[in-house]
Amino acid sequence: MAHRMYTAISRRLTPPRMFILSFALLILIGALLLWMPFAAGGRQLSFVDALFSSASAVCVTGLAVIDIGKDLSFSGQIVTLVLFQVGGLGIITFSVVLFGLMGRGISFTGREIVQSTFLHTPRRDFLVIAKTVLILTFAVEAAGTVLLFIRFSRDFPPAQAFFHALYNAVSAFNNCGYSLFSDNLMSYRGDWLVNLTVMGLIVLGGIGFIVQHEVLARLRGGKKSLSLHTKIVLMTSAALIAAGAVLFYLFEADQVLRGLPWQTQLLDSLFQSITPRTAGFNTVDIGALTNATILAMMILMFIGASPGSTGGGIKTTSFTLLLLMIWNRMRGRNSVNVMNRQVPREILGRTIAIIFASAFSISMITSVLLLAGSGGELQSRHLFVEYLFETVSAFGTVGLSMGVTPKLGDVQKLAIVLIMFAGRVGPLTLAFSWYAAGKREVVYAEESVMVG
Repeated sequence: MAHRMYTAISRRLTPPRMFILSFALLILIGALLLWMPFAAGGRQLSFVDALFSSASAVCVTGLAVIDIGKDLSFSGQIVTLVLFQVGGLGIITFSVVLFGLMGRGISFTGREIVQSTFLHTPRRDFLVIAKTVLILTFAVEAAGTVLLFIRFSRDFPPAQAFFHALYNAVSAFNNCGYSLFSDNLMSYRGDWLVNLTVMGLIVLGGIGFIVQHEVLARLRGGKKSLSLHTKIVLMTSAALIAAGAVLFYLFEADQVLRGLPWQTQLLDSLFQSITPRTAGFNTVDIGALTNATILAMMILMFIGASPGSTGGGIKTTSFTLLLLMIWNRMRGRNSVNVMNRQVPREILGRTIAIIFASAFSISMITSVLLLAGSGGELQSRHLFVEYLFETVSAFGTVGLSMGVTPKLGDVQKLAIVLIMFAGRVGPLTLAFSWYAAGKREVVYAEESVMVG
């Protein structure tokens, strides 16, 4: 009887469901901890605010309805630190590596989740890569902590400076965007050490762990060539950073950048180009930016980071494949060839599904925010841009806000929690988890339909 029950549960707990449940459980545990009196810096948080803060940390989003540095105690801040560290890498990853180090067997479900999370193709050495992921993560975060400590030690006592450095370094590498400073990093907008360190951590955390692994192997001489995936990620990331920085400078040269030294203008442009790619830190007031800049940021947030990383969005590879599909269609080609390789049709179909599922999810949640908040008043039409920006930021697990997050009602907060969760686990993964694996697909006769 017990064996049958275990078999039935195992069949229902498919890898996508297990992946989703691990995040949901972590969010719930985090919400309960933040809800406790010991986590509050003053007044105890409401459960909705605790749930929102936990979801934002686990989904490495960074949207905040509270001031992390003031409304949470030291214990509460430690809870959020652990949540976005574990949420960035995934609780299954920690479990698999721990079992591997203990010499215990790794379940098929755990193997599937880790491989689908970090690898573009199945590999036998996935456990080695998973261990490398953890080692590299802690090494990069330690380096970031040291660099930030050097700067923060000028403004705070050693212990406080170290905690600020650690918190911001881990948050940046995991592309979370939570900061203990009330103004995020606006006080350090012209500081080269803080800006370059945080930008470096964001980029390293956002390109994906398999890309880091391949680049390191190539530098060590152990790998002759990079995979197509890594090449696309590196070129697309570089292009988006450059284009974003140029557009930000052009749109804001006579606005928030006016009268500033060229060094600060350069740092601001680069920082605000990198951070919308799922990080959420900011060195300027987002609410003071022009409409053109807001639009450019929403596009960058929608694209997001790269697969197998700590970031969200539709991912850089999906964006590039969409452009390549359009280009090849315009040239009358049905296949997509890039760098002497042909991309499988299954991947192309999945790309289109991801993009449209993401756009549909954003549209639905934005509608909920408008219906639950504006009441249909003409005076509230300006909220459309703010709510859309908030929703795209939540879906891309970015964390940037135009200032409306603390003003959201409970229904709106729960809607944002849902889109943060969908953005972290992926809308398709969330949808596929509802369907049992192994069902036969019925094939019907084809019939043409007019499109376009």
